[in-house]
Amino acid sequence: MKWTELDENWCPVARTLTLVGDRWTLLILRDCFLGRSKFEEFAETTGATRHILSSRLKRLVTAGVLERRPYQDRPKRHEYVLTEKGREFGPALIAFRDWGKKHMPVRRTATATKE
Repeated sequence: MKWTELDENWCPVARTLTLVGDRWTLLILRDCFLGRSKFEEFAETTGATRHILSSRLKRLVTAGVLERRPYQDRPKRHEYVLTEKGREFGPALIAFRDWGKKHMPVRRTATATKE
């Protein structure tokens, strides 16, 4: 079954995954909640290619999760800000964060110190 076929699925989890079910989209949303709003910021923090980033931002705008607003005329630049619908995703993102902190902690190897 293709992702696009799930957007009318009976299951709300499946329908939600058609919009936010990939790492790039979730990282963009994370960045929005952290106060980032510009394409270059998303590119730097997510590691997504420009093509993928553009595609995901367009999808989030079309879905009404983000709003695209001009912030500079020359050259023309836009920022992406959460709509009310987008802000309502906050608790889900917090649940992802909290689950990750608890069940997938960062494991750093100890480094030897030179004396």
